[in-house]
Amino acid sequence: MIVQAFLRWAETARTGERAKAANALGRAYLHSPMGSEQHRAAALAMTYLLDDPSPHVRLALAEALADSPDAPRAVIVCLAEDQPEIACTVIACSPVLTENDLVDLAGRSDGLTRAMIAARPNLSRGIAAAIAEIGDECEVTLLLENETASITRISLRRIAERFGQCCQIRNLLLERDALPADARHMLVNHITAALAGSGLVRTSMAPARIEHMTREAGEAAAVAIAGTVLQEEIPGLVEHLRAAGRLTPAFLIHALCSGKVDFFAGAMVSLSGLDDRRVRAILATGRMHAVRALFEASGLGRDIAAVFVEAVFLWRTAAADGTLDNIAGMLLEKFQRPNMQLSPIGELLDMIEKLHRLEVRLSARSYASGVSLAA
Repeated sequence: MIVQAFLRWAETARTGERAKAANALGRAYLHSPMGSEQHRAAALAMTYLLDDPSPHVRLALAEALADSPDAPRAVIVCLAEDQPEIACTVIACSPVLTENDLVDLAGRSDGLTRAMIAARPNLSRGIAAAIAEIGDECEVTLLLENETASITRISLRRIAERFGQCCQIRNLLLERDALPADARHMLVNHITAALAGSGLVRTSMAPARIEHMTREAGEAAAVAIAGTVLQEEIPGLVEHLRAAGRLTPAFLIHALCSGKVDFFAGAMVSLSGLDDRRVRAILATGRMHAVRALFEASGLGRDIAAVFVEAVFLWRTAAADGTLDNIAGMLLEKFQRPNMQLSPIGELLDMIEKLHRLEVRLSARSYASGVSLAA
């Protein structure tokens, strides 16, 4: 009877009074002792208020119910589909809304709604995946800034594909240890492109110089990523680099001379078609003819394969001695000939020479730093 009286009163009450009553009704439903019949009647009264012409009344009801897991689901779902201010009050925190509810809302609502979903505490993987797939820059940024959100590696890769050109999103992605190696390489490419296109760089360097430096920086970054990638990620990174046309002989010899042997073995598996165990056995203990056959099966010419064969045997010796820092220099001593400059092997040796110069410079810096500390 009290609820019936409330409904009759609501027909003539002012907006402010109805809003206060709606909030009180919601709190009473959640916190006051009621019998089952009273409870049902209160739920019906709140359902009636969903049609109130004033958004202030519906907002007051949403504020009363939003935080509670005991709020009536039918009322909460309707409020979540109301106008933005009301909907966001519920969407931001209501534990009644399920993953399916939120995914559905993300798919058919506006950016503000998706932003509120992205910022929800303890966001599930499914909802995060939906935001990663359809959200705009603002919504994805909120998702990445949400420390309690569960975001899979697949979703991180998708975000990198969609928004790698956005500096803020790129920085948030690079801070994540779970970012897949191929996605990390995608972001490196975006960074090098951004640097190459900046006004300062374009006014201070010639176009050919910019292209040369960005290419070398991108290759060095890719080799660095290859050296830190998890074992299970190597096939994915190899395929990503292969599809991008980055598995060149120069890149592969760089990886081998730098001691990134796990990645190098994964590249040989992809290029040769042999299984991983067989490739690793050949690289670790195979005789010269077996190693050469592996490289030729990977598509390397006979002359270039000879350099890789020598690099493998130098790596074996250096690994046994614990000295992996001068493979490039030893290769140069063996292969550098004046008549090789314009041949494919000459181009490969040019890259090895650049790598050797870099190693020498790094060694000099390390030595100088040690002397300064000792002084």
